[in-house]
Amino acid sequence: MARRASPEINAGSMADIAFLLLIFFLVTTTMDVDTGLTRKLPPMPETDLPEDNKQIKERNIFQVLVNANNDLLVEGERMLVSKLREEAKEFIIGDPTFQDESMPEGVLTEVPILGNVMVSKQIVSLQNDRGTSYEMYIKVQNELVGAYNDIREEYAQRKFGKSISQLEDEIKMSSATAKKQLKAVKKFYPQRISEAEPKNVGE
Repeated sequence: MARRASPEINAGSMADIAFLLLIFFLVTTTMDVDTGLTRKLPPMPETDLPEDNKQIKERNIFQVLVNANNDLLVEGERMLVSKLREEAKEFIIGDPTFQDESMPEGVLTEVPILGNVMVSKQIVSLQNDRGTSYEMYIKVQNELVGAYNDIREEYAQRKFGKSISQLEDEIKMSSATAKKQLKAVKKFYPQRISEAEPKNVGE
């Protein structure tokens, strides 16, 4: 007795179906763009800094160190992160007369609108251990950058009666005066954060 031939399945269009399904999933799948690191890398210093802090007088450097245990040391003394911003602000502003030997020196600088004025030679030196947690590193960075932002905001309000955001909005409206004012604020209080390469500084 002859066997009946088993029916064959027509698979000619399977490749087309698979391709259509692939396109469907690519189009309908949403990508979570907010995952990963949300913190930007630290900004470049706004002024040229000497490569070696040993070339700078000690009075001009604000030493900040984070060790492997995430302990914060400022000028060799332990400090809470919550107090770092105010300490940094005090150093950055310094002594208006530049006579205090424990505060940064001043240098005569040409600043837009203000003319030739004395500007602090302050530098914030940040050093962390290779064992420092990323979270602690970001906290310290935020406080140091925040110190500069606070000082500039206060100075802009006092000198020009405007906030930094107001000046930026006016610049967007092509205000040449606002542009000079913002430049003056940044040049009078230049952001100088010098980050050394992480080391194994231990505890």
